[in-house]
Amino acid sequence: MSDTRAEADVIVVSNRLPVDHSEDAEGGWRRSPGGLVAALEPVLQTTGGAWVGWPGTAGLELDPFEFDGMSLVPVMLTDDDVELYYEGFSNDTIWPLYHDVISPPAYHRVWWDAYVRVNERFARAAASVAREGATVWVHDYQLQLVPKMLRDLRPDLVIGYFHHIPFPAYGLYSQLPWRRQVLDGLLGADVIGFQRVADAGNFARAVRRQLGFDTKAGAIRVPAADGRVRIAVAKAYPISIDAALFDEIARRPDVQARAVEIRESLGNPRTVLFGVDRLDYTKGIMHRLKAYGELLAEHRLDVADVTLVQVASPSRERVAAYMQLRDEIELTVGRINGDHDTVGHTAIRYLHHSYPREEMIALYLAADVMLVTALRDGMNLVAKEYVASRIDGRGALVLSEFTGAADELAQAIKVNPHDIQGLKEAIIAAVQMTPAEQTRRMRALRRRVRDHDVAGWSKRFLADLDAVRSDR
Repeated sequence: MSDTRAEADVIVVSNRLPVDHSEDAEGGWRRSPGGLVAALEPVLQTTGGAWVGWPGTAGLELDPFEFDGMSLVPVMLTDDDVELYYEGFSNDTIWPLYHDVISPPAYHRVWWDAYVRVNERFARAAASVAREGATVWVHDYQLQLVPKMLRDLRPDLVIGYFHHIPFPAYGLYSQLPWRRQVLDGLLGADVIGFQRVADAGNFARAVRRQLGFDTKAGAIRVPAADGRVRIAVAKAYPISIDAALFDEIARRPDVQARAVEIRESLGNPRTVLFGVDRLDYTKGIMHRLKAYGELLAEHRLDVADVTLVQVASPSRERVAAYMQLRDEIELTVGRINGDHDTVGHTAIRYLHHSYPREEMIALYLAADVMLVTALRDGMNLVAKEYVASRIDGRGALVLSEFTGAADELAQAIKVNPHDIQGLKEAIIAAVQMTPAEQTRRMRALRRRVRDHDVAGWSKRFLADLDAVRSDR
């Protein structure tokens, strides 16, 4: 690795690089979609920074390379690493545990050993490209051990960590056999960010109970080996989207024409309900289908007037819990359609695909009611994307109170998705909402999303890391 690559002032570390391999793209790589890339790419381009991550293909060994003004530093994962570290510990231990044990987590020592091994690999890759005193920003639950490993390797660095998913209440977190090691790993960071105030509070409580450290007002006193005390700050930084981009795309004539085409393909129903999720047990898709099916059975909704479009993009298809969930959803959709479809009308249009951003925005424009019924979610950016796309100032958002977005989007119709009767009433309220009420609520929702976008999120976090450097 050349000396120039070891001079990065800002380094982002995440499980995946911000590019996808594509034979159709120039140079074989194309920019990944997603808010994190949109937020951090300008920072790295202006600072000459580096991004450390897995290129997405097992066994692929690559030298660092340049892409769109960023230095990308690939970390190689073997097939065993993907199975044990990623599909195993990250997604079958941490993911279900941190999402309120909606699905039971599995605890296997061989998974933990792989998690430690891969986190070390990421930490060493980041340390190797960081300039003296550089800022390193580590992202998400796959890499919770990296902050401390980095601090041990390079005590000169300023280290941030952002946790994109929920952090569980202590009663759940304490089940983790490696609970102290994970807390130690996270406390290697100078600033530890969470989606919600409650998540930061859960983390501080776990630190007090497990490690006995003082955690007043989110400032955690971490004893160092030399007897000194270092302050680690744990607080909420709610992530957002590039609201201006969604607004801009929604105003394009081709996207608006596509929205009209979508409604026509559905038979121009009076109301289009819309749900879009990764196919994941945390998203409450089955609860949504149950509520909608009951409303049809009770004749409170009629397929001649209302259609539900449900996009469930493929996710972790080799994990057993996800295969079972897909079977349950498809069986339920088939039953509801069998009971309520007519020759001219379909109750549910179920789409097990991923779609490009323009198509998603056309779907947002075509939808009268957005259903976000997650059982537990760190933020849920779909809710914000829907709001940012509604340039007509219309539409209604039904939003689970167990999402980070619920803390910010006060004018949404809030629901407890476990309460099927309450969810049914919320859907009816959204369907029957007057145009004037839709406009009043959507105006406030759009203002909130516009004023708190993803660029502001990254600036706030990086400003707090700069403050740590100044204090030193």
